[in-house]
Amino acid sequence: MISLDDIDRALVRALAQDATASAGALGRALGLSQPACWRRIKRLREAGVFRTARLDVDAAALGFGVTVFLGVKLAAKGRVSLDDFERAVTAIPEVQTVEHVLGAYDYRLRVVARDISDFERVLRRRIMTLPGVGNLDANVLLSEERLAGPV
Repeated sequence: MISLDDIDRALVRALAQDATASAGALGRALGLSQPACWRRIKRLREAGVFRTARLDVDAAALGFGVTVFLGVKLAAKGRVSLDDFERAVTAIPEVQTVEHVLGAYDYRLRVVARDISDFERVLRRRIMTLPGVGNLDANVLLSEERLAGPV
């Protein structure tokens, strides 16, 4: 684990808000030179603090008006069934995230669809036909607030 000082934490917070910010702009905001800021970003990246840079797409703007969280309980458990399920579910484009969890369900999926009838189509034709699927539990997202991370 890398040791972070207050400037590192401020840098992580700033990049979490806007990953496209330049090292020069970040440096000015944090009282660092551009090269010093760039060295810190490089060190954080090499230490694995940043897993990836990704684009935050507004699904509704692209016509996906419904987000559903699905709890999936597998009918049978075992390494083969987990691998088969994970391989198959990650091939479904409407499934945004696949989380292997501990609790009432084995997996938690975030699924986007154009509307409820489109979600029903994805559910019936794609998700319910996946290998090993047993019980499902659906929760429709009403609103979402994004919180800054723990840094």
